[in-house]
Amino acid sequence: MSVRYPSPLRPGDRVGVTSPSSGVPKELRARLDVAIGDVEARGYEVVVGHCMDGAGHVSAPAAERAGELMSMLTDPGIRAVAPPWGGETAIDLLPLLDWDRLREAEPTWFVGFSDMSTVLTPLTLLTGTATLHGNNLMDTPYRAPEGLLSWFDIAAAPQGHRFAQTPPNRHRSTGWDDYRAHPEVREFTLDAPGRWTRLDADGDVEVEGRLIGGCIETLCNLTGTPYLDVSAFARAESPEGLLVYVEAAGDDAFTICRNLHGMRLAGLFDTANAILVGRTSAPDANSLTQHQAVLDALGSLNVPIIADVECGHVPPYLPIVNGAHGRVVHTSTRSELIQTMD
Repeated sequence: MSVRYPSPLRPGDRVGVTSPSSGVPKELRARLDVAIGDVEARGYEVVVGHCMDGAGHVSAPAAERAGELMSMLTDPGIRAVAPPWGGETAIDLLPLLDWDRLREAEPTWFVGFSDMSTVLTPLTLLTGTATLHGNNLMDTPYRAPEGLLSWFDIAAAPQGHRFAQTPPNRHRSTGWDDYRAHPEVREFTLDAPGRWTRLDADGDVEVEGRLIGGCIETLCNLTGTPYLDVSAFARAESPEGLLVYVEAAGDDAFTICRNLHGMRLAGLFDTANAILVGRTSAPDANSLTQHQAVLDALGSLNVPIIADVECGHVPPYLPIVNGAHGRVVHTSTRSELIQTMD
């Protein structure tokens, strides 16, 4: 099995919108309309599914959500699927998806982060289809800061495309924009300085491998299941090793530490040449910071660990293609993630 890249998006293509996890409450529909309008303004046709209800923690019963997602991912007329955001329990979809059918279908871009990692990462591991971690639909109206790309920029690129992203060295210090009051917000508030941080040692890093990863709080529940067999993927697609990225959404440092220990024991990092850790606003614990939690769990692996990467819940966002070949460069003067869709 080799990595399969969806065809590049072109004006006139259809983009599916469904909520495999949480839907959109009525008071946030104005933001959804803005996001859909921005997709349409790029020349795409938007198809909105029925599983969008935001009254509860899921948009519809699991069977309906799984069916709609399957329908969009296997419809040759839909070239990308962009959920509004993540949620809490996308895990209930996994046994309901037809993985053989997904493996045989023409690949479609599937975009998102947070709870969408629960589906994105297994989709790459089990079917070899590249998926795009970053920029949920509700984030799409934001303009990418200099050095970063939108998921549109990547999804429109051909197979074999090589692209580099560099951190803007600024991020949002607290909270989220109020979509109720400002549904048309398009500029990130990046009011805090911050660079990538090497946790395990001093010194420069330049390392390569195929990219795979996602949200710690959701992926930790898949360890030991057929849906997160990273070692098998590495043997088939990247015998030279992986670049594994993880990020904490909101759990405290003790919980993140335990989860990362469990993920390590389950073999998630066995073939990692380096580990990228997303910047987080999740709380420290009384005697353990988020950085210390990562080192406690993963420091014994003796591979570079680079934290404060823009691949988490703190804006801005650095989109990562699961399955792409990556090269990380980190020195005192330069930080860069180069991805090649080969």
